[in-house]
Amino acid sequence: MEPTHISSLIPIVITLLLALGTRNVVIGLFAGVASGVVMLNDWQHPLDNFGILVKDHLVGQLTDSYNAGVLVLLVFIGGFVALMEQSGGGQAFARKVTHWVSTKCRAQVAAWLGGIVIFFSDLGTPLIVGPVFRPLFDKLKISRQKLAFIIDSTASPVAILVPFIGWGVYIMSLLQKEFNALELPLTDWEAFISAIPFQFYAVLAVAIVPLIAFKKLDFGPMADAERAAERGDIASGPIEQQTLFHHDNAQASFVWAPLLVMAGVLAAMLGPLGFPFEKVSGSVFRAALSTAYFMAAMTLIILMAAYGVRRVTDGIAVYLKGMSNMMQVAIVLILAWTLSSVGKDLGAAAYIAEQAQSGFPAWLVPAVAFLLSAIISFATGSSWGTFAIMFPLVIPTAIAIDAPLYACIGAVLSGGLFGDHCSPISETTILSSTGSGCDQFEHFRTQLPYALLNGSIALAGFLVAGWAESPLILLAAIATQLVLVIALSRWQNHRLQATTA
Repeated sequence: MEPTHISSLIPIVITLLLALGTRNVVIGLFAGVASGVVMLNDWQHPLDNFGILVKDHLVGQLTDSYNAGVLVLLVFIGGFVALMEQSGGGQAFARKVTHWVSTKCRAQVAAWLGGIVIFFSDLGTPLIVGPVFRPLFDKLKISRQKLAFIIDSTASPVAILVPFIGWGVYIMSLLQKEFNALELPLTDWEAFISAIPFQFYAVLAVAIVPLIAFKKLDFGPMADAERAAERGDIASGPIEQQTLFHHDNAQASFVWAPLLVMAGVLAAMLGPLGFPFEKVSGSVFRAALSTAYFMAAMTLIILMAAYGVRRVTDGIAVYLKGMSNMMQVAIVLILAWTLSSVGKDLGAAAYIAEQAQSGFPAWLVPAVAFLLSAIISFATGSSWGTFAIMFPLVIPTAIAIDAPLYACIGAVLSGGLFGDHCSPISETTILSSTGSGCDQFEHFRTQLPYALLNGSIALAGFLVAGWAESPLILLAAIATQLVLVIALSRWQNHRLQATTA
């Protein structure tokens, strides 16, 4: 087969179609990988091809030292996150924050800060912050839709900006795979950090909450929900509460003490090597992170036992269960790595690069990457699956036609997050409405205008970034957000006055 033949894209197309059609990224990735292996070998011997898929491709990804290091680190992260979520410390910490809350503005800012502090788990944030602040929001006559919006804006958007938790490790592993395939002299850490100023949507999603809280700048269905809450009409829905551990002896230190230990271990292990000012090898960095997460977990297990919250054996059981919960993430990663490798063998990257060089404007790549990522994420409800599908397409294209690489990486991440925020089937959408006690459709309906506003600003930012890859674009995007929110809020108030006059 010619290395630049259009048929090399068949596995990617199959992955996209099945992921969108079934709304299950694992099904799409597996089908794409299987079809690619068949194309590389013989169409007439399916059993032999399956054996080749396992022996030469899946096992090959597992025995790669980089991949193995990433999977081990994710297991340690999974155990730590499970302990944090099941220690009761998150609720204790949030209750400490509520002591100084006496106004609507303070309540919203406190919930926002609580979501930022619980940065280590995007799925834990709604189930920790939501139940704690829900009674307070009801008392102060703030809508539950607003609470759902706040915790949804501080779950994934915060997690995606942190390089040393599950999100960052997952994203960097996908980036490194593409860099290795293209033989680029880049590290995953360097690329992730450099792309942060171009994660326009994540930053805008986090920034809009205090802006609305301080200036009371609600618009769209959210403004109607806030007026209804002021009248005492609290829109609630059926709450399918996931079991969240609670104990009267749980302490706020269960949150900050393990994180302090983690920071201390990282400083002790990486500081002598010059980190973060000097480049540290990926294997050393992942080993240090694994150690830090393990020591933080052991600290939390000991604290829980000391305060009589959980016995040591119970803490270890929770830790091991959390490790096993990372299995699906590992499956997605292994399939994504394999698809990238099979695509390279088929010549997919070379074909994409060749076609891109034939006339696609380099400045348009970030904006197109943002839109495609948003569509896939919206349809599947999975931003992580979107990243696995899009990076093998976008990074070779960016390198081939000299498009701004970090802006393109930021565009994929922003698009995946934007689509996830707009999707009614997204995990964070469901959990945010669950944690806040708000009807799922009400949360989707009231958050959508804010998501579309931020998404539109982000799209404009990527159009500009295609011409000039400057971090200053982020500042311009935030300023634009301020102006548009004020304008929309004033328009909403004028419309209301005209209706009641």
